[in-house]
Amino acid sequence: MDRRHFVAVAAAAPLAGCAGPFGDSENGRLDLTVRNDGSEPVTVQVDVVADDGTTYAEESDRIDGGVARSFAVAVGTSGRHVVAVSGDDFRGELAWDAGVCRRFDGTVAVADGSVEVVGECAEQR
Repeated sequence: MDRRHFVAVAAAAPLAGCAGPFGDSENGRLDLTVRNDGSEPVTVQVDVVADDGTTYAEESDRIDGGVARSFAVAVGTSGRHVVAVSGDDFRGELAWDAGVCRRFDGTVAVADGSVEVVGECAEQR
């Protein structure tokens, strides 16, 4: 099996203050993929924070080389939100306005010595 095609899913549950399921039109949502394009395992820290200081996710995970992890995080309905993915020698960030974008898709790809980030508003309010 080609390990680059294996995707493990880890979903973060909605936190207090974010009532309802992901489908609730009042919630915002981040769908994040963190991909390890390197050959060695990496430990990543994923933090999702709003501009008002609210933390929606603080999570650490080990990702083997050639493997990706998916994270789904319920976020607030307005203001700037930032997701930061960091490790011992890398950091990648994506930001979006939850008042404009109901669902944001992001990918952070980590390789030996480099980080690539890409994101887009997948569903506007």
